[in-house]
Amino acid sequence: MPNPSRLRAAVLTASAVLLSSLLAGCGDDSTDEDLTAQKLSWKDCPAPSRAEGGGAAPSPLPNGDEWQCATLKAPLDWDEPSGDTIGLALIRAEASGDKGKRIGSLLFNFGGPGGSGVTTLPAFGQDYAKLRTRYDLVSFDPRGVGRSAPVRCQDDQQLDAYFQQDGTPDDAAERTELLDNTKEFNAACEKNSEKMLPRVRTTDAARDLDLMRQVLGDAKLHYFGISYGTELGGVYAHLFPKRVGRAVFDAVVDPTQNPEQGSLGQAKGFQLALDNFAEDCTSKVEDCPIGDSAQDVKDRIAKLLADLDAKPLPGIFPRDLTQTAATNGIAQALYSPDFWEYLTEGLQQAYDGDGRILMLLSDSMNGRSENSEYSNITAANVSINCADDKPRYTAEYVRSKLPEFRAASELFGDFLAWGMVSCTDWAVAGAADHPDVSAPGSAPILVVGNTGDPATPYEGARKMVRALGPGVGVELTYKGQGHGAYDSKNKCVQSAVDGYLLDGKVPATGTVCS
Repeated sequence: MPNPSRLRAAVLTASAVLLSSLLAGCGDDSTDEDLTAQKLSWKDCPAPSRAEGGGAAPSPLPNGDEWQCATLKAPLDWDEPSGDTIGLALIRAEASGDKGKRIGSLLFNFGGPGGSGVTTLPAFGQDYAKLRTRYDLVSFDPRGVGRSAPVRCQDDQQLDAYFQQDGTPDDAAERTELLDNTKEFNAACEKNSEKMLPRVRTTDAARDLDLMRQVLGDAKLHYFGISYGTELGGVYAHLFPKRVGRAVFDAVVDPTQNPEQGSLGQAKGFQLALDNFAEDCTSKVEDCPIGDSAQDVKDRIAKLLADLDAKPLPGIFPRDLTQTAATNGIAQALYSPDFWEYLTEGLQQAYDGDGRILMLLSDSMNGRSENSEYSNITAANVSINCADDKPRYTAEYVRSKLPEFRAASELFGDFLAWGMVSCTDWAVAGAADHPDVSAPGSAPILVVGNTGDPATPYEGARKMVRALGPGVGVELTYKGQGHGAYDSKNKCVQSAVDGYLLDGKVPATGTVCS
């Protein structure tokens, strides 16, 4: 089912591009020697594959340089590094400044899990123009994602039906339907991607990162992780603490939480973001078109969702806007204040009986393009999460937790609670209750938390700092809205991050930007 909890915040990766279009050394040294010695063949980038979300090839950089793409060979199974290989898709923009001042490559992971870095980096590349003066900007499709041995589950027609299901069942029949649909989706993943499912864990992706570091010619890994990318970076630091160079974690996943705790935290986070959205709309000088007060805005949204549960609205033909699709669309818009205007317009439209904008927002979350094709973000997301997460939750257990989730958020509680059944019938056992990110001996890692973040609540940043261990995590707080901090364009945040990545200046821990 569509569930922002399981997406662990794709940080609006391709979603931002899609919406704008639609809506206007420690560790194992067993790497095979031939793989570390491989030479990458960089060429002009092709158009994104269907699994990456489709669309046009990336536009040239502002100075006219072309984005370059290559494929890295990596072991299919890191337990057998000399065995079969897979190809990992990479993209780069070479450093624009004085070659003598080049530091190396700066690797980005933008989140998900399941987001394509090959499509995301060009979409946000201009935001990192200053970092490009001394780094080659590099991103990649992690294993199982996009063009990197993508996990495949259901086809487009099946996914349309899957996302139309009721994600918040009210009775036994609806619960049975949800569980059956989830089981069918999971069985399709096993049938179509059996070989990859055990090999898409975050520990595998972290070992891929270290192979990239070596092939790119860097003694240390310089890294910018966002959302799930912070978890990947933390796992890398745990496995290879002595190989961490300058690293930044933004929109930080709480590494101490199990999936249930993470979902409950997100219920609170999305509720906070909804509160902030409603307050913002009604506090402006002009009349808020969707409510007379913040509470009225939220009451009207709750009534809309209740009405949709009984009778969906026309959405994008032939699909209807269901309660689940509307909730998904609202959650998507809450990822960034830049999308709040679309949410306001979508709610106005829905109150007039038209569900198109909210459905477009939901499609963006689910990776559905204008031509009705899906990227593999959902398949990859579920596969990576279920391979990582050991707990398996039954319907009975979820029902027992509903009061707690509803107390956290009347609007999102049920939605996020029922998302916990997504791994119940998964073919591969999960690795652990939560990732190990302890990294004694690592270089400092700048950890940036946003007080208004809906998808990776602010408290996760402090938990990450503690889990990394003494002398490693350096906490920076941004008092803002939306998912992440650096791309908010806040000058204080960007100055601190740029100062560390470019000049090695570690800000004082506890620094606050507003």
